[in-house]
Amino acid sequence: MPDDVPLLVIVDAANVVGSVPDGWWRDRRGAAERLRDRLAADGVPGRAGPVEIVLVVEGAARGVESVPGVRVESAAGSGDDNMVELVARADGRRCLVVTADRELRRRVSELGADVAGPRTVRP
Repeated sequence: MPDDVPLLVIVDAANVVGSVPDGWWRDRRGAAERLRDRLAADGVPGRAGPVEIVLVVEGAARGVESVPGVRVESAAGSGDDNMVELVARADGRRCLVVTADRELRRRVSELGADVAGPRTVRP
């Protein structure tokens, strides 16, 4: 892939939101929207160069809208399966999946994606 192709950053919304016990469970959709807005404003700290951010939501957070800088994908079923599918379709493009889910990390790593924990995008 050419160097000017943006890094594809796939964020596991449920996992990242759930990494901090701040009451997110009372409003899962609102928590996903706040994460989306933070990603749109701050991007991915420490990542130089262009990035394309995809926030994968599931369950009660389905239907969160995309905003400039962050494409939101509502998983019809499993968010993990959706993220694996995104990596598989990346066709050799560099991918970073942000999650702490061990099984998801294993699955996307086998497809060539890099992985990082929730603190990558959430202080």
